[in-house]
Amino acid sequence: MTTRTQDGSAGDVDYGAIGGGYASYRRPDEHIARFIAEALGDARTVLNVGAGTGSYETAARTVTAVEPSESMRAQRPARLAGAIDAVAEALPFADGEFDAAMTLFSVHQWSDVRAGLREMRRVTRGPVVILTCDPALVRDFWLYRYAPEVLDTEARRYPSVEELASALGGTGAVQTVPIPLHCTDGFNEAYYGRPEMLLDPAARQACSAWSFVDDQVRERFDESLRRDLGSGAWDAEFGHLRRRPTYEGSLVIVRATP
Repeated sequence: MTTRTQDGSAGDVDYGAIGGGYASYRRPDEHIARFIAEALGDARTVLNVGAGTGSYETAARTVTAVEPSESMRAQRPARLAGAIDAVAEALPFADGEFDAAMTLFSVHQWSDVRAGLREMRRVTRGPVVILTCDPALVRDFWLYRYAPEVLDTEARRYPSVEELASALGGTGAVQTVPIPLHCTDGFNEAYYGRPEMLLDPAARQACSAWSFVDDQVRERFDESLRRDLGSGAWDAEFGHLRRRPTYEGSLVIVRATP
């Protein structure tokens, strides 16, 4: 059964409480958009499930967006069509209605991942594209040194790529998506070479995993990272990341065709 918050959010996060800065900090990145567009191929009609504020919808020709959070729907720019208030587990569409479907940074928040993916497969004739993080890799990031609770949370929330591929069936493929140094989509790994950005509470709030930890964890992270940046300890160990044009971390695209 899918439960909803007062805001209408479905799953484990109340975007009425934390989603106010998403449009500012989670802006679509052109580099990542190219990978999404390539995965969608020549699809003319695309369903976007858990569409949020509409990031990456320009990667497709004609998009139908589904988003249960009232707060996120309200932040969609005027140039995009409004989103339908519905959840992944009960999509209000006919079988095979769309050429392709995508869900981006969303699947880990669903109440029932398998049910949601079965619904996406039901309404889609062609590829289903999932932009997500591989939970087996999320801890392999410098942030684990400073806030292990945050990445432990992410590792628990993200379904394995094997589970995603199995739920979709058909022919599947997994592709690592390199993250550019000045990535405009502010998830945790987007700041791999710009650690100072994560000292901004608003930037952290735009990454939902931070909402699962308490103030003590946030304060300890802030104090320890500030200390190591001031002393040069962070740069001594991780400073090479400031010069790396892209970073291959946990970000992947899972693509399945019937």
